[in-house]
Amino acid sequence: MMQEKHISSAFDRDLEQLQALVMKMGGLVESSIHEATDALINSDEELAQRVRKADKAIDALEEDVNQKAARLIALRAPVASDLRTVLTVMKIAANLERCGDYTKNLAKRTTALANMSSIDEADRAIRRMARDVGLMLKDALDAYIQRDVDLAEEVRQRDADVDQMYNALFRDLLTHMMEDPRNITACMHLHFIAKNMERMGDHVTSIAEQVIYLVTGVMPDEARPKSDVTSYNEEDGKS
Repeated sequence: MMQEKHISSAFDRDLEQLQALVMKMGGLVESSIHEATDALINSDEELAQRVRKADKAIDALEEDVNQKAARLIALRAPVASDLRTVLTVMKIAANLERCGDYTKNLAKRTTALANMSSIDEADRAIRRMARDVGLMLKDALDAYIQRDVDLAEEVRQRDADVDQMYNALFRDLLTHMMEDPRNITACMHLHFIAKNMERMGDHVTSIAEQVIYLVTGVMPDEARPKSDVTSYNEEDGKS
């Protein structure tokens, strides 16, 4: 009995370490979303460079999570809900890593857009998208810590709002390009940025779905509302 209690305590400590790493990742990604957006809007290339460097720290944390999770599974042989928790942590870390990649891609656009005329409504729309995705991420991570299925489901539903903002911006950018061909290059950059924001919303929604799976043991069976009017290759966001 004492040995079983010792093993359980050791597992709990290892799991707490894993969760601390994931929360650190989440904090870095939240900061990167806001900083990458500020860098874009304010043409701040120094801030953009910091965002790009921060992505390396996010990648390193994901690798650390995966190594510690693999070690925990090998040494502790968790089953049932304990195993589900470890696997959920790994999947959340993977989604956070992808969000980090997207913020890095946003930062890369800062230099290109710095020398082009800004499109005010696009800047405002991108800032709104960044704010909403950042809040979704915060709530998704809170839902994980609190094991709050209702909050996770709320995050899942809010992804439709991000999609709608993206669709509206996409139409506005098309209008700008048709009205003046000189806008095409800037609008293409802005579309890429908006699409990256929309994809971050998808990854945050995946985190919320993992929380629901963790608590209930079942993935949500209803397809979440999607209203993206464009096609997009996942690998387009990876660089």
